[in-house]
Amino acid sequence: MNEIDTGALKELAQTKSNKKIWGIIAIILLILILDQVSKFWIKTHMQLHESYQVFSWFHIYFTENPGMAFGLEIIDKRILSIFRIVAVLILGYLLVRIVKQNYSFGFIACISLILVGAIGNIVDCVFYGLIFDHSYGQIATFMPESGGYAPVLQGKVVDMLYFPLIEMTLPAWLPLWGGQDFIFFRPIFNIADSAICVGMFSLLIFYRKTLSKSMSK
Repeated sequence: MNEIDTGALKELAQTKSNKKIWGIIAIILLILILDQVSKFWIKTHMQLHESYQVFSWFHIYFTENPGMAFGLEIIDKRILSIFRIVAVLILGYLLVRIVKQNYSFGFIACISLILVGAIGNIVDCVFYGLIFDHSYGQIATFMPESGGYAPVLQGKVVDMLYFPLIEMTLPAWLPLWGGQDFIFFRPIFNIADSAICVGMFSLLIFYRKTLSKSMSK
């Protein structure tokens, strides 16, 4: 192969790499903007636990998550926030590494979704307690004169997407849960959570071998 062919191949490889980088930047910016704009709107237009029905199976329901997934509070909030920041730094390092190693765009996109989802929720934890007052019985004020509702690293994650796809009363003859109301899907989440879940499930379904290979290097 002559020098011209080699140069052309290098230029083509560089062009593909640049397209991947711009694609990653577009994914991260789009998800982060959508996530933060939706949370900002909810905080400045709705009271805590206020709900708006879009469809019978989809509600905008404002709630705040003080801890881990599904509201669990196992460790101190500040420690949890620091742990999230460390996890994002590790993910960021992994993303840079797999881009340099020229992995497929689909695999890189999955890692990017997980990364931007984590960043979106970290923004809430780090800053929302400082820039908003509380939402109990009132619509929160942005940058209140009296200060925010919590110190740095102790803000609450804003959730609002609620999909009660199935609502029913369980049969009375059913042991333990008979006669109780049943809702699927009960958890309330946000766009950042969605990005994390889509990224993780896509990795496990489509890129499990690629993930194992990237982690072993």
